[in-house]
Amino acid sequence: MNWDTIYIMRHEVLLTLLILHQLIGDLAETVDRRRHVFITVLLFAAFTVVGWLPSRPSLLFGSMYISDDLRSLLKNILSVSALIILLQSTTWLNNPLHQKKAGAFYLLIFSTLMGMFFMISAGDFLMLYLGLELATIPLTLLAAFDKDFRKSAEAGVKLLMSSAVSSAVLLFGISMIYGVYGTLHFSEIAGAYNESPLMILGLVFFLSGLAFKISLVPFHLWTADVYEGAPLAVTTYFSVVSKGAAVFTLMLVLYQVFRSQPEIWSSVLYFLAIATMLVGNLFALRQKNMKRFLAFSSITQAGFMMLGFLNAGTIGMTTIVYFMLIYGLSNLAVFGVLSIIMNGTDKEGMDDLNGLYATNPGLSLIMLVSLFSLAGIPPVAGFFGKFFLFTAAASAGMYWLVFFAVINATISLYYYLLVVKAMFINKNETPIARLTSTFYEKLALTLCLVGVLVIGFASPVFEYIRSVM
Repeated sequence: MNWDTIYIMRHEVLLTLLILHQLIGDLAETVDRRRHVFITVLLFAAFTVVGWLPSRPSLLFGSMYISDDLRSLLKNILSVSALIILLQSTTWLNNPLHQKKAGAFYLLIFSTLMGMFFMISAGDFLMLYLGLELATIPLTLLAAFDKDFRKSAEAGVKLLMSSAVSSAVLLFGISMIYGVYGTLHFSEIAGAYNESPLMILGLVFFLSGLAFKISLVPFHLWTADVYEGAPLAVTTYFSVVSKGAAVFTLMLVLYQVFRSQPEIWSSVLYFLAIATMLVGNLFALRQKNMKRFLAFSSITQAGFMMLGFLNAGTIGMTTIVYFMLIYGLSNLAVFGVLSIIMNGTDKEGMDDLNGLYATNPGLSLIMLVSLFSLAGIPPVAGFFGKFFLFTAAASAGMYWLVFFAVINATISLYYYLLVVKAMFINKNETPIARLTSTFYEKLALTLCLVGVLVIGFASPVFEYIRSVM
């Protein structure tokens, strides 16, 4: 491995160094834990900046590893999201109850992020599967991070079982695809054309395996329980980074490997999109716990993302990445506000937010803007994200699906407004007391808020994404 190769793989190489840093830090008993948290966040911020340095398209290890501008952009979006989560989790990790486990938390986060990077850069199904396993196993440990808390341990077990099933389903699909094409290399499969029943069945199994990771209906059953049981920082990671990696991987495989057979996978995704939007909305309406509420909200948003997949052109890929960027920032802002509330009060019910505006107007306004973005209300960025998704589906002739999506967007608006009503209208004789946030939390919320307010109007962001496709 020469310096040129190291630079091409800089995301993975630097993450390896960060993992070693955590291992050494955990072995040293005399390390100041608060200082350790500060240094780790600082190093990861530097890593995120280095990830944006330009590089040239390359194929490594016999085309098993692919590097280009698109994959670098996808990794950088995940890195920025992970950095915001690290900023939001500093108060939680500096709590005496969790200080000793800070190194383990970072070690697991970096390990799973490494696996996601290999999934995105995979040039064949073997590399993709290894990356998926590297990402999944630490995720189950993260879900059970508060192992003394019954719900957290239960979340870890449920995620482990669902991950095992999804991996088996995905691997079964890959084995069928190998049986049809006689190769696992993406470029060789993309160059061949096959519509045999075995190939279609293999592709359906592969889609089902990744659908578990994206929480598409009917593969969503683990989502709400895991979101509720896991620590909030981990729930945030599931909702944004883990889901984003699975969506990006699915996009790369469908658009670049099976691009000649869009009629096969688009019909599957058509029905998955309808079921996901409908079921996510119906269950979100009933939720009173904010973590479960956001779990079903994220399921509904995954259904909206499928609209972009139904346009097999460049506009489809562009809208998926653009929407995922906006969804990530909006969700991170909502989770950031919840993190401050839970760190200060340990409350996570929707009713607990009653009268929040009277005592915490700043947090209430940030939550308001972020929920409006998730609902797709103009002029915030979420409106433009949904608008482009609907446009992409309509340009592919999916008018009934767009009509159904608009109805579901209207339903979702209702339950997002329930949270707004709780904060701004509902009375509460004992509202949550005034909360103070740390520098890290303010920085994380500022980054999210700027993104939610600016990206929709910043045409260069959309054009840049389009230029790397």
